[in-house]
Amino acid sequence: MATLDALPGPYTFDPATTALLVIDMQRDFLEPGGFGETLGNDVGQLRRTIEPTAALLVACRAAGLPVIHTREGHLPDLSDCPPAKLNRGDPSMRIGAPGPMGRILIRGEHGHDIIDELAPAPGEPVIDKPGKGAFYATELGELLTARGIVSLVVTGVTTEVCVHTTVREANDRGYECLVLSDCVGSYFPEFQETGLKMIAAQGGIFGWVASSTAFITALQASLQRT
Repeated sequence: MATLDALPGPYTFDPATTALLVIDMQRDFLEPGGFGETLGNDVGQLRRTIEPTAALLVACRAAGLPVIHTREGHLPDLSDCPPAKLNRGDPSMRIGAPGPMGRILIRGEHGHDIIDELAPAPGEPVIDKPGKGAFYATELGELLTARGIVSLVVTGVTTEVCVHTTVREANDRGYECLVLSDCVGSYFPEFQETGLKMIAAQGGIFGWVASSTAFITALQASLQRT
């Protein structure tokens, strides 16, 4: 077992039943000139997560923790994209419209894929999800159950949307979630701050929050004891 200082209190996990979840680190969201930036967003707010997440991936892979990646996106015919999601915003910037890196949030397009800096290693599952939460209409739940996972270390973008939705879904399913504050990001600093506070509020209503360095230190210390 390993324990680290977190909010609202110590987080204890067993590396043997813990997985790293990397949510939606996609070109459409993070790269300059991509879909996110064309909407007027500052992608630098998301790109600050790349370096700590890359270091985290190295540590988790070395420790043998399962690493699972997700991508938000839809089938080319948009049959899995409900009108409430499809008909939002400027028609020229909607899901499926031509974007700077191919059709926006369409599976198989260049912008839909994960950025090179955080590319999945061979054998690491990539979950393609049509919604904001990683459990909705995906095989994630079955994959975690098959591997005996009970604790999730959560990273990715954006904090207040896909990260929050996934953590809430995971909490309802009984997973103990640790969100790494420097490895999740929002285009809006105020949403980042509030989103993290909401996770740890009221004694950890959705989970715990800590830095990636604190997690890596605790992980490596636990392995040295075994």
